[in-house]
Amino acid sequence: MSQPFPASLCRLRGDYHRDSSEVSDSESGVCGSPFLLPGANELRDDDGAYGVIVSGLLSRLGPLAPLAKVVSVRSGISASARVQAFRVFEQAVIRKRGGDARENVRFGWYAATSMEEVDKVFEYGFGWSGKPGSNDNNGLYGVGVYFAPVELPLESLKCAPMDRDGLRYLLLCRIIVGNSELVLPGSDQRHPSSKQFDSGVDNLASPKKYIVWSTHLNTHVLPEYTVTLRAPCCLRGFFKQPESPPRPTSPWMPFPILIAELSKTLPANTMRVISKYHNDHRDRKVSRNEFIQKLRQLAGDRLLISVIKTFRSKQLETRPPPPPGAAEDETEEDHDGTTEATSCVWNSSVCGG
Repeated sequence: MSQPFPASLCRLRGDYHRDSSEVSDSESGVCGSPFLLPGANELRDDDGAYGVIVSGLLSRLGPLAPLAKVVSVRSGISASARVQAFRVFEQAVIRKRGGDARENVRFGWYAATSMEEVDKVFEYGFGWSGKPGSNDNNGLYGVGVYFAPVELPLESLKCAPMDRDGLRYLLLCRIIVGNSELVLPGSDQRHPSSKQFDSGVDNLASPKKYIVWSTHLNTHVLPEYTVTLRAPCCLRGFFKQPESPPRPTSPWMPFPILIAELSKTLPANTMRVISKYHNDHRDRKVSRNEFIQKLRQLAGDRLLISVIKTFRSKQLETRPPPPPGAAEDETEEDHDGTTEATSCVWNSSVCGG
């Protein structure tokens, strides 16, 4: 499906210092050279690029759009050496992977923590802080910097803190994604797993995160615009929350046993994340539903269904049938009275939803 926002932005970028042999319009969040405007400056509201960026951003904020106000849009200039490095690596990836810029380069949003960070990114690049991945998900998807696809600005906006003046900052960047590999939550990956890949994503079919490894930060990302905006201090209500699953009416298994069985299959890093969320659930820091949704994300429905059905089959082999009228979803309680056993499979689905 085409994306008018990035395609229009690419055409506008084509008005500046362009080498016509390098320019390509995009229909899917992509475009090639040229990279920079003549100088770093705040765009006027009658500037074509301003209109494209603001309308493209607000149109993708859903119910938050009427409450969000764009304060300014600035074009930026990165150090010439990084611009040249980006050009070189863009062309190298295109030659290696085939196709053109539209298959290998994407626009993406980055949630900056402050205007100070914005300035340092343009001056020194994304590796300046020494803490890649720290501004989003606490490095859950490996050691790198995470960007949201241009059509999903909310994914970055929710990670952009409000400063003392009530402002939030988003960077619109050009990203060399090349051939992306799937990165699972809990990964401590720091570089491509092989020469076959250039970047990572959280979902191959519909990514919400482009992951640029720490080894590629100053060659595969080029920041181009800074959007400063105001938005409500609490954004939680504007994000779609998973519906609470119906109470279980089919096979259940205690969480500790489930986790023990999963540890036989899943990597140790993933199991550490699952155990952390389980402890948070027991300490009532996260709800049962939040834990189950995270468990589904980390382990995957197919594995959960297999483990729980196997457990249920073994249980039925050794357990006498329940008396007439007894419910199958009775729960057990741990020492602090919180529900520890739950159904996770029914109607060929894990934990509902």
